[in-house]
Amino acid sequence: MAATQGASDVLSIDKVDFLKLQNGSDIRGVAIAGVEGEPVNLTELVAEAIAAAFAAWLLNKKKADGLRRLRISVGHDSRISAHKLQNAITHGITAAGHDVLQFGLASTPAMFNSTLTKDAINHCPADGGIMITASHLPYNRNGFKFFTSDGGLNKTDIKDILERASRVYEESAHCGKQEQTGVVTHVDYMSIYASDLVQAVLKSAGNKEKPLEGLHIVVDAGNGAGGFFVDKVLKPLGAVTDGSQFLEPDGLFPNHIPNPEDKAAMEAITQAVLNNKADLGIIFDTDVDRSAAVDSSGRELNRNRLIALMSAIVLEEHPGTTVVTDSVTSDGLTAFIEKKLGGKHHRFKRGYKNVIDEAIRLNSTGEESHLAMETSGHGALKENHWLDDGAYMMVKLLNKLAGARTLNPNIGSKVLTDLVEGLEEAAVTVEIRLKIDQNHADLKGGSFRDYGESILKHLESVISKDPNLNKAPKNHEGVRVSGYGGWFLLRLSLHDPVLPLNIEAQSKNDAMKLGLAVLAAASEFSALDTTALNKFLQQ
Repeated sequence: MAATQGASDVLSIDKVDFLKLQNGSDIRGVAIAGVEGEPVNLTELVAEAIAAAFAAWLLNKKKADGLRRLRISVGHDSRISAHKLQNAITHGITAAGHDVLQFGLASTPAMFNSTLTKDAINHCPADGGIMITASHLPYNRNGFKFFTSDGGLNKTDIKDILERASRVYEESAHCGKQEQTGVVTHVDYMSIYASDLVQAVLKSAGNKEKPLEGLHIVVDAGNGAGGFFVDKVLKPLGAVTDGSQFLEPDGLFPNHIPNPEDKAAMEAITQAVLNNKADLGIIFDTDVDRSAAVDSSGRELNRNRLIALMSAIVLEEHPGTTVVTDSVTSDGLTAFIEKKLGGKHHRFKRGYKNVIDEAIRLNSTGEESHLAMETSGHGALKENHWLDDGAYMMVKLLNKLAGARTLNPNIGSKVLTDLVEGLEEAAVTVEIRLKIDQNHADLKGGSFRDYGESILKHLESVISKDPNLNKAPKNHEGVRVSGYGGWFLLRLSLHDPVLPLNIEAQSKNDAMKLGLAVLAAASEFSALDTTALNKFLQQ
């Protein structure tokens, strides 16, 4: 660990609360100063401690003795704090006596893949991987995702690593600067990863050379890490990529938030498709673990539509399989998967790791599942080691296109659009966030989580007395209710004092009836801010 420089540094060490950096199965923090009310808590010293702690945790995980030398891959997205954190992570690992494979600009899925790739020339497989990213969060944020050959770490693992890091950090106050005994090697891993994606498409097209020749595909990388997809994947497959945009990495994200759920981002890729008369548009989030698409007519293929499309592809390959999704997917999606495709829809909880882990659990019990997806654009397949990989998900679409074009060279994205024909979609779709005031007297000193649960319990009681509303018989998160030709879900946020309310209905009037049912139950809880719901009902 790096040495501290004096008494002031010792005091700063005492003030660091490492556990506050945990964000589910990731680590997130503020890495750049300048935003009011957001002090920096992900410093280089903190990053060094976390890296050393991960190496120690990994040694224990692999049940290796302390003399064993690990190889850990390190990559980052386009954030402006990426390089300083990469250097800090590298120092933390090498000072602990382990080697680092620096990948530079990389995608999150590539970091996991590096633990599986067998390539002695490029020093793979790595024992573990660290991705420096904060997904689509603002430019001043950053964070870490960790991988072993078993996949991404879970919440318990992250808590363990942060507790270890806290001890390492405190000890560093009393130590001199440790010698870096590990070796740093620079590896162009993204070329290896991209080559695997190309091979997957070639295989689906019967190894036809340039199977996407003549197909016009535009990519929007949002100035994140996804720009590689144009030069390293699409062009080798023969696609025309003119009109692709925001491929250059820029951690200030000057064009739009790199997020397939963001309205401005989806409008940007849709406009690019229409302006360039492209056959298909592809958009990635910052670190390429999420994606979405747009067909030649400008129709967005994201959220429920993308899940429906991936379900259609996977169920052709694995008839009858179970598709696991998060809790906010639509009733129309359930009908599409079960009635049209002949599969089974297992609606679970929010959180991509929750969805993936549930699919893995179902397989362990004998229920076959090959696809786990969130409406956010996270999608993981059993065939791809249950990794949520936005690029691989788009490759599945390209596989379908390439296969169809071997039979009809003139076919475009209509082959994809036709796969979601029959998906019933609501005319009104809203998400309203109801905030809990943690300082309100109505909490009586209790936690926001307990208060939120009491709201949900009361809502269940109110719904049971309303003949127009029916509580979902099978539900894993919050309170889901159908009625008035639509549905709503009120649940407690995974991390924040917020109750997100999702409503889908065939008309604004029906959506308002569902909203009024929630308001009637929620109005008894004075610490719950229903301003946003009232605003929706008054529109």
